[in-house]
Amino acid sequence: MHIAHLWSLRLGFSSKQAATIEQMGLKSFLQRSFNHQTDTSIPDFIQDEPHTLAELKEVREKIKDADEKEKKKMLKKQIMNHQELKKWWLDQMINEAFPLREKMIVFWHNHFVSSAQKVKVNYWIFQHHQVLRAHAFGNFKTLTKKIIQTNAMVRYLDNVDNKVGAINENLSRELLELFTLGIGNYTEQDIKEGAKALAGLNLGETSAEYRKRQEVNESITYLGKKGGFKADDLVDIIFEQPAIPYLITRKILQWFLYDQPDETLVKTYGDYFRSQNFEIQPLLTKMFTEAYEKNISGTKIKDPLLYILQLTDALQVKPLQKEVVLGFLRQQGMDLFNPPNVKGWIGGNAWLSSQVYLQRNKASDLLCSGKSLRLKGIKNDDEVEFEISPIDISLDWNHQAKPNEIIRDLADRFLFQTSEEIQKDMEQILKYDFDPKSENAEASVLRLFNYITKTPEFQIL
Repeated sequence: MHIAHLWSLRLGFSSKQAATIEQMGLKSFLQRSFNHQTDTSIPDFIQDEPHTLAELKEVREKIKDADEKEKKKMLKKQIMNHQELKKWWLDQMINEAFPLREKMIVFWHNHFVSSAQKVKVNYWIFQHHQVLRAHAFGNFKTLTKKIIQTNAMVRYLDNVDNKVGAINENLSRELLELFTLGIGNYTEQDIKEGAKALAGLNLGETSAEYRKRQEVNESITYLGKKGGFKADDLVDIIFEQPAIPYLITRKILQWFLYDQPDETLVKTYGDYFRSQNFEIQPLLTKMFTEAYEKNISGTKIKDPLLYILQLTDALQVKPLQKEVVLGFLRQQGMDLFNPPNVKGWIGGNAWLSSQVYLQRNKASDLLCSGKSLRLKGIKNDDEVEFEISPIDISLDWNHQAKPNEIIRDLADRFLFQTSEEIQKDMEQILKYDFDPKSENAEASVLRLFNYITKTPEFQIL
């Protein structure tokens, strides 16, 4: 795979940015990506959602008092707005000229997990998302403080039930285990003490707030320090711990570069991250530029999001039904705003189970034959099965080239390596006497591309 195509996929969701990376160079591309601003306005469908606790209470009272028909209508609106939120985010990923921020938001979304299925309030999910968006390239410590005090997080990790006389340890546990230090770098007592410090942190108007009657106002001992600590204090103490940089640097390496990163790299980048006061931007710059110089390939399995957006972009699918894309992601186990549990999507080999691979091949068969995917999704308020319907597709290839040149070009764009067996198979599909001006030329090249998408090599970066 050509290095620019490889890095366009690593830093985005398709090959759209390959030419830009080649023209600008990676460092300039990264700087433009960091500086590129996205629209932070609130979409109309979220404006309609209850924003404050008072508004939420009012809506719930209306639902409670409504007849069955009206109740169903109000609940459907909530479901549809959630679907619109997914489509809105997908639109950002597809249309951003510099989509690295979106890629980083997906990473944070899978790190600081909250699920719409449990939170159930679209505006809180949007607020949580906007914190990730605003701080995607910012400071890890600052982001940690803000994200654990979103309404979505305190609801998702049950801190609404954490109060004096009835301590709930969920948020305290995941703050240490999954968000910052990782197992082995704290004690069960630290979890218990941290839960006391978080007691009373409950739902607020714009973010979580402490409720005085629910707080535990006593001195605790947390990671060796004693005092009357609250949420921000816990994070400050965590970020003084020796192990703090390594969990997150390992996960960033796994997300962008290597499914199984070398522990030497984890340590090296972790130490650098600490030296940069936990600023994300310099860490990403160092990771990416050093990996770029090594010209790495074959180190990561594509997740379903990258797979389907690369496929639809390569085929220039029109119309691109976002509902169908979202249905494919849900089928593949990568439902946006609904990771399977607090650990998020595992990634790596989990994306290449036999079922996932079969689903990918079926999707490629349909799209390469000019048909939409037949999947369940939300349309006109109801979950429906989308029928297989015609779509327009167009694969970019050189109509003046010889068969071996077309094969080489497609292999360079889509495969990180080509074996002798794959080469022979491709030459059988596009034979030496292939005529690029013939009536069936387009169909022949599409068959070749369809074959490429089904190789194990296509699933890997």
